[in-house]
Amino acid sequence: MALNVYLSGEIHTDWREQIVEGAKGLNVAFDAPVTDHGASDDCGVAILGAEENKYWHDHKGAMVNAIRTRQGIEDADIVVVRFGDKYKQWNAAFDAGYAAALGKSLIVLHGPDHAHALKEVDAAALAVAEEPRQVVDILRYVLTGALPAR
Repeated sequence: MALNVYLSGEIHTDWREQIVEGAKGLNVAFDAPVTDHGASDDCGVAILGAEENKYWHDHKGAMVNAIRTRQGIEDADIVVVRFGDKYKQWNAAFDAGYAAALGKSLIVLHGPDHAHALKEVDAAALAVAEEPRQVVDILRYVLTGALPAR
């Protein structure tokens, strides 16, 4: 069995790299949004033309990024959505809801401090993890049936 996994959400820490590194040797292909913050913010105006108004600048970028994100989620077997400690990640909440609406296997990743705020998002998930290694353990179990050796 092979898995396509989309890693969505927070872009300010190395959680994606931890999961990709931990999953080496497993039959998993990863995809993700563009994590270069500047490129992500400016993709719309770089492709579709400049905007004087910051709202329309951001809107163009959000729409172009949504094309990539929606395709990544639609192509995924499993969607992992990370909510980080900094910033309000409204896009992550949308991604989790979109994945759940499509019937994707959803893993939500966040620390215990967000448990109450994200209870509705967590309710849509098949698993709620606090650490990237737990996501890797889930992927390993799904693919091999092996439990973590701890």
